[in-house]
Amino acid sequence: MNFISDYLHKFSWETLIQTSLKICIILLLAWLAMFVLRKFLFRLEKRLLAQGKAAGEIPSEAEKRIETVIRLVRQAALLALWTTVVLVILKEVGVEIGPILASAGVLGLAVGFGAQNLVKDVISGFFFILENQIRVGDVAIINGTGGLVEKINFRTIVLRDLAGIVHIFPNGSVSTLSNLTNEWSAYVFDIGVAYKENTDSVIEVMTQVGKEMMADDNFGPFMLEPPEIFGVDKFDNSAVIIKGRIKTKPIRQWMVGREFLRRIKLAFDAKNIEIPFPHQTIYFGEASKPIEIQLLEKLQGQ
Repeated sequence: MNFISDYLHKFSWETLIQTSLKICIILLLAWLAMFVLRKFLFRLEKRLLAQGKAAGEIPSEAEKRIETVIRLVRQAALLALWTTVVLVILKEVGVEIGPILASAGVLGLAVGFGAQNLVKDVISGFFFILENQIRVGDVAIINGTGGLVEKINFRTIVLRDLAGIVHIFPNGSVSTLSNLTNEWSAYVFDIGVAYKENTDSVIEVMTQVGKEMMADDNFGPFMLEPPEIFGVDKFDNSAVIIKGRIKTKPIRQWMVGREFLRRIKLAFDAKNIEIPFPHQTIYFGEASKPIEIQLLEKLQGQ
């Protein structure tokens, strides 16, 4: 009760108004700093994009890399800004921030020893960005799970797979990382044709389909070069397998590949090129009559 009485005795409207004005000014300056920060980052992003374009970097690749870097810089700057604002406001309301800063130093030391996984995650995430291993917008396979990279934070990488499931990986736990859309992508295909077909003629048809797609206004711009037909890859049980690859712009390989296969099917139909499929033969044994005779006898008995 004595503490409350002393506080009320020292209380004055003049002090309250002055403190409130100072806090308002601090918040206003913080908002102004956020506005300047956004403008600065926007200009920095435009400048980096222009530099990437001048260096001949693919625009989509430059955008993904720069967006990832800007996102992390924004997070770090906002964290530092609002931490400073909170400390200044606490000082204005009469709270001694010296012990808080000292406690924060001790706490940071304790975290350094006790939260080694957290430190490992942050350091690993830093090198992911520094070495340009993965960016927001890439399609990647992390620890055997594939999906679109939606976020890269200081501690985690967020993937969303084709079914819409979100997968979150701590940076320090990433043991394998495969980037499917770094600089360029590829669609690898294996097309089987019947053994009776002339494989040289089949490859000519496939090459012609690739040339037509390169000249197409809808799909040509996404293809970096005509499809590479590697040739006969293996002899399968019921087909001769011809392997090839289409190099495309990042993340466009599946769209281009599906269209290529559609056109291959139409071209094979037009040229009467057989695409084999598995067959099954039912065998009833030598003591049994053929199925046609059995059915005929059954009908005659009725």
